[in-house]
Amino acid sequence: MSLFSFGKRKNEETRKPVCACNGSCATSEATEIDKVSNCCSEAKDGICCIKVLGTGCVSCHALYENTQAAVRTMKLPVEVEYITDLQKVMEYGVMSVPALVVNEKVISAGKVLKEGDIQALLEKLGF
Repeated sequence: MSLFSFGKRKNEETRKPVCACNGSCATSEATEIDKVSNCCSEAKDGICCIKVLGTGCVSCHALYENTQAAVRTMKLPVEVEYITDLQKVMEYGVMSVPALVVNEKVISAGKVLKEGDIQALLEKLGF
């Protein structure tokens, strides 16, 4: 056995990001786009989920607070999830935190957005 292991183990399965509704909205063969469009049937205004990815640092917490404020101001009926588990953060392919994820798509990474900037991004995406 070598000191460094490159590649996957034989029995290791590939991990995919889990939808906010924990996979209840789509089968395992569904594509990422299908999961987003079918995600959480009770989603309003086209938003399934909003997540802030981070390590728990001051900057990550600031983005979380600003995102919550933007959602309240826009009166969107969705909760903002704060994910600090590095394994889950890495599943999104994010290399710098904090990151903002809307409908399982990373829309910002590596900077603390202000409340107005978040509102502008959500409006630009059509929410």
